[in-house]
Amino acid sequence: MTMIRPAFRTLSRFFPTLASRTQLVAGATLHVQRTFPARPHDNFVTHHPSSGRLLHSSAAPPRSFSTVSIPLSATDPPTTLHAIWLRDHCRCAACWHPITKQRLVDTATLPRDISVTSVKVAGDAVHLTWSDGHTATFEKAWLAQHAYGEKARFRTELEAQPYDAVKLWGAEIKHAPPSVEYDAVMDPSSDDGLAQWLANIAQYGFSLVTNVPACSKKTRSLAERIAFIRETHYGTYWDFTPNLEHGDTAYTSLALPAHTDTTYFTDPIGLQLFHLLGFTGTGGESLLVDGFAVAAQLKAQDPQAYRVLRDTKIGAHCAGDEATYIYPHPRYGYSMFTEDAQGKLVTLRYNNNDRSVLNHLSSQEVEAYYDALLKWQALVKDKRNEYWFAAKPGLVWVLDNQRVMHGRAEFTGKDRRLTGCYLNGDDWRSRLRTVGKAVERRLC
Repeated sequence: MTMIRPAFRTLSRFFPTLASRTQLVAGATLHVQRTFPARPHDNFVTHHPSSGRLLHSSAAPPRSFSTVSIPLSATDPPTTLHAIWLRDHCRCAACWHPITKQRLVDTATLPRDISVTSVKVAGDAVHLTWSDGHTATFEKAWLAQHAYGEKARFRTELEAQPYDAVKLWGAEIKHAPPSVEYDAVMDPSSDDGLAQWLANIAQYGFSLVTNVPACSKKTRSLAERIAFIRETHYGTYWDFTPNLEHGDTAYTSLALPAHTDTTYFTDPIGLQLFHLLGFTGTGGESLLVDGFAVAAQLKAQDPQAYRVLRDTKIGAHCAGDEATYIYPHPRYGYSMFTEDAQGKLVTLRYNNNDRSVLNHLSSQEVEAYYDALLKWQALVKDKRNEYWFAAKPGLVWVLDNQRVMHGRAEFTGKDRRLTGCYLNGDDWRSRLRTVGKAVERRLC
């Protein structure tokens, strides 16, 4: 102990214990906090080896930044924010481009010990001066909207869309499937039809388009009304018959169980558009299943099975063409269900045909996975969840590939001519947010 104490006193000269000072400046309170810097082994995160989900995190990051408390309301307590956060979020023309909505300030140049030296509140404005000499004015409303607290929370409600509410469905959707008229979508004088089309997809995960000309060129133009087409190893806009042009069961007359496409991509496609231009055979009815509805059923009936499919990373592949061998990066980096940080299901990846060899799980994990998978598949094949309809020329169907599964019945004949394409998920959602209206980009 006699040797340790002098050493501790020496360290204390360089790392003083928590010290704070408070100063009143123009009706605001300034705080500076100092703590011991964390040692490298103080902060660590443990992940499950196969699921990758966060299991444990120890030690909070070091807090050594100046704060300031700003009165934003006559009735609420002052709001405490960090000086570096305010400087980093400065909205003056030198720090933030008003047109591109991009940050211009180089955060790396901000001193760690930057502080606010002056606060002046005048009406709806807050005027700040920092220790680096920079000055700026914030709107009170902006600070109130974005102010954070001791507990983290998300502010997605600031940009909530009118069609954010997901509507789950089953076989009953056949009585009134969401649809729009082709002429309304393609109307050059109005975006109302396009907006309704995208709203249908956002709410239901799919939408029909009726009275479409039985023409490949016009169908492609319909897709491009939303965004540019995503090119893949299948091409840009496909127009094919069951001729095995590609090594994929879609290019056969076999039945296809409900699935989502491109589970083997690191970034699966967003929308998928189909139009049957010709067919004289029998069978080939189209199938849609609301994957989010099925996931909700599984979660309610067997929460553990849902968690297994959410947490177990599996592989997928596309390997039917000689010049193609695609799988995600990382190979076992994705599970069937992806939730956001608030626990909301946001994407589905499910294609039993394209699933790769399960050789990376433990014996116990294999049992848990198959138990959950079989329960999932029973719900997917439940007639109450299946929407079957007859594809025909003039009827286009578009689906959110990251939510709604599609399939088809087996058919006879070699003249079933199907056209369609892929669109990126981010692109169609951007179009949804911006079509026909001015968007206040509050979270930029």
